[in-house]
Amino acid sequence: MSSVAFQAGLIHLGMDTSKNTIVVATLLPGEDSPVTDRICNEEAAVRRLIGRFPDRSVLRCCYEAGPGGYELYRLLALMGVACQVVAPSLIPKGATDKVKTDKRDARRLARLARAGELTAVRVPSAAEEAVRDLVRARDAMLADRKRAQHRLTAVLMRHGRIWRDGSYWTHAHRAWIAAQRFGEPALASAIGYYQATLAVRETELAALEAELIPWAGREPLAPAVARLGCYRGIAGLTGLTLAAEVVDWRRFPAARAFMSYTGLVPSEYSSGDRTRRGHITRAGSEPVRTALIEAALAYRCQPAIRAALRRRQQGADPATLARSRAAQRRLHARYARLLHAGKAAPEAATAVARELAGFTRAEMTA
Repeated sequence: MSSVAFQAGLIHLGMDTSKNTIVVATLLPGEDSPVTDRICNEEAAVRRLIGRFPDRSVLRCCYEAGPGGYELYRLLALMGVACQVVAPSLIPKGATDKVKTDKRDARRLARLARAGELTAVRVPSAAEEAVRDLVRARDAMLADRKRAQHRLTAVLMRHGRIWRDGSYWTHAHRAWIAAQRFGEPALASAIGYYQATLAVRETELAALEAELIPWAGREPLAPAVARLGCYRGIAGLTGLTLAAEVVDWRRFPAARAFMSYTGLVPSEYSSGDRTRRGHITRAGSEPVRTALIEAALAYRCQPAIRAALRRRQQGADPATLARSRAAQRRLHARYARLLHAGKAAPEAATAVARELAGFTRAEMTA
């Protein structure tokens, strides 16, 4: 790879980005040591940097994916400069390398880019990223609602009010909470504020979901959502979450790679004749993992195509429908075997979700 770079006269720019600055390591053809510079993290400074090079076609920029997003990538692309956004977790690093500075990181990126040792992530389009941000706003509001629920149940429990008549947050549970009375005015006020906070979170969540649902049928993600919706348990918002978070399914060369991305595979430490497996890794995308586990719960029931699923499958490709039926049969049988073997329901759902991940990846790459 490096010999090709030398022949073509490519110039590699490793960029370590932060909120206010960008450290740039420039590795010229035939040189082994990059030259570093620090510029402001703003458009004018980036344009001045690129303007130093008369031929932009020989530039190869790269930087790590991070909180700065993809605006730098899009600016460089607009200027006609090739750029890669690199997966941080896949950057080769020595086990004894314990010193981290912006300059060292930028120089490492430049060298590894020339050697072809970096793994690029797929950069979403502006429209894809916008829908994904709306999906993640829903995830944040779901977390806020859960915190509000926990606070309310915790304060009730501290004062001896414990719900024992079934599941939480049903109509009966909510009526029970509303019927609670307290002798201390301050405590009654505190409970009222906790209830009001929960009501606000639920109203916000309902409003956001009402705005989010139409995006399941709009570009750029509508085709992917429609295909995923042919599978049991993957209705509108679940399918939209999977489509928005993954976007490019073909970047996973095999089902195992996608399962690892979801964090649904068990951790493992094996050496010699000893094999030791633990809990799932929980690495990768939490929204994707949560969506798959929630979808997996639908496979507890016998295989069937009910009204809602039939509507989602209208007009679908026959091959997709065949894969969907195969998934129902296999995943339900898997769920039943695990429960019969004594596995707890959450463990069974996680195992089924892992296999469902393989089915979805196969569907979206077929």
